[in-house]
Amino acid sequence: MKKILSLLLTGAMVLSLTACGSQAAAPAADAAAPAAEEAATEEAAPAEDAAAEEAAPAAAPSDFKVGVILVGDENEGYTYAHIEGIKKAMETLGLTDDQVIWKYSIAEDATCYDSAMDLVDSGCTVIFSNSYGHQTYMQQAAAEVPDVTFVSMTGDTASISGLSNFCNAFTNVYESRYVSGVVAGMKIAELDELGEIPATGYDADGNVKVGYVGAYPYAEVVSGYTAFFLGIQSVFEKVSMEVSYTNSWFDITAEGEAAKALMSDGCVIIGQHADSTGAPAAVQAALDAGEVHYSVGYNVDMLSVAPDAALTSATNNWAVYYTYAIGAAMNGEKIDQNWAKGYADDAVAITALGASCAEGTAEKVAEAEAAIKDGSLHVFDASKFTVDGKNLTEYVVDLTGNFETTDDGDKNAIMDGYFHESEFRSAPSFDIRIDGIKELN
Repeated sequence: MKKILSLLLTGAMVLSLTACGSQAAAPAADAAAPAAEEAATEEAAPAEDAAAEEAAPAAAPSDFKVGVILVGDENEGYTYAHIEGIKKAMETLGLTDDQVIWKYSIAEDATCYDSAMDLVDSGCTVIFSNSYGHQTYMQQAAAEVPDVTFVSMTGDTASISGLSNFCNAFTNVYESRYVSGVVAGMKIAELDELGEIPATGYDADGNVKVGYVGAYPYAEVVSGYTAFFLGIQSVFEKVSMEVSYTNSWFDITAEGEAAKALMSDGCVIIGQHADSTGAPAAVQAALDAGEVHYSVGYNVDMLSVAPDAALTSATNNWAVYYTYAIGAAMNGEKIDQNWAKGYADDAVAITALGASCAEGTAEKVAEAEAAIKDGSLHVFDASKFTVDGKNLTEYVVDLTGNFETTDDGDKNAIMDGYFHESEFRSAPSFDIRIDGIKELN
């Protein structure tokens, strides 16, 4: 996922991070990339090896073909991350280049359906799309071609589609968002102890202000910023958060302006779930101007645009899923209709820690990651947040696909003391607005 040195030579190319509709990533600086690549490889290798061991046949059938429908191309970071994940899976599973057919820059309209049917005609056994907006058209194709498996990444309707050959997949990225929050919390604690937070960095109740640039008020974004907030509070409890939406997955100007507005309001840390380098670049500019602000990004490290301001980024390792899913298809096995894995399977991580991180951050991160992996820490522990001053004992989530909570097919997600995110379907369902977080727009 981090083999991006060749792309960096092309200049000031904007890569995007991750989002439900058009998720994306930004490249790391040359100096930072080797360390990040090494870290990503160390984290991902065990899961990839395990998946390959279970899934890969002795040799890939020569007539086996994989179809891939992408919302962007290698110049768009989110898509690039998927491309790298597929290429790693190909290498692990022994697939040749002519066994994967790529469809680049496919719009989220009927073009997706046409592309899917073209891949069917080309002999593909399994077809993946990487954008939420592709889902309707992938489901349409799946209904018409029952002997081909269609996977809509980040989607949420597979389980209610009635189609055994239609699947959704996503990662438990809320876990790595929580850990990136731990990193932010450590920095806040350090700044507070040193007395380096300006008076404007505290709200009227003495909480340190945190900002978050979000794309849309969807469950995926709400789940992510809440996990980030709770990760911060696990280290430094007295914080409040302001969330500013851009209403676009990718808008470098809007994301930069949102970050500037949040910093103008005193926010010390700026997190994000939006798809460009706009926010971290703005934070770096503010830090260069002598202000106290730091950035936490998404998908890959942001050291190329924020070498001093970037602390880390939450990230996905798509190779884990593609190795599993393509391997299963090669073996003639059914792919999980709703796949969602996290730290326990090395499907998520955080990127290399920036030089500005507080002392002891690496140890605190390792502690949190280990606790998530062994199940002793649940990100959405219901005892750790309140709504209108009260802890929740139940919360019914919509699983009908129409975003209207009813009694038909919906489930209580709070059991055993925590919200069971991405367990009923792969897509996030946590859309609870908890105390301490304010949406500005």
